[in-house]
Amino acid sequence: MRTLILAVPAAALLLTACGITDRQRPDEFAVSRAQPLVVPPDFALTPPAPGTPSPAVADSRTQAIEALFGGPAARSDAERLMLNEAEADRAAPGARSVVGSPDTLVVDKGSTTQTILAVPEGDGQEASVTTPQ
Repeated sequence: MRTLILAVPAAALLLTACGITDRQRPDEFAVSRAQPLVVPPDFALTPPAPGTPSPAVADSRTQAIEALFGGPAARSDAERLMLNEAEADRAAPGARSVVGSPDTLVVDKGSTTQTILAVPEGDGQEASVTTPQ
């Protein structure tokens, strides 16, 4: 009996709480359909000739090689100016391929460079002078 006395007012309170909120809700009947997307015609395009390969089909390997080693693509004015300033025409055309070859001569910097790179970071107050032996 005691739970019935508590349950009835609790249920009444919950049911009245649903009507108390006065939120602004969107009107579901005021929704209109959006216009469909329309692609404007491009009259400058011409249909491809029968039997010719599609220009959209590109070999990914060829594109990768051209991106890495340069290709016959046209360069912008800024890129041409930068290459002229750097005198890029004097560089070997296959320089990127030659760098990794075993015949390429490199400078052996020895243990001095490794020692310099292994020095711990700091402000240098703990540094001391040593004479080479």
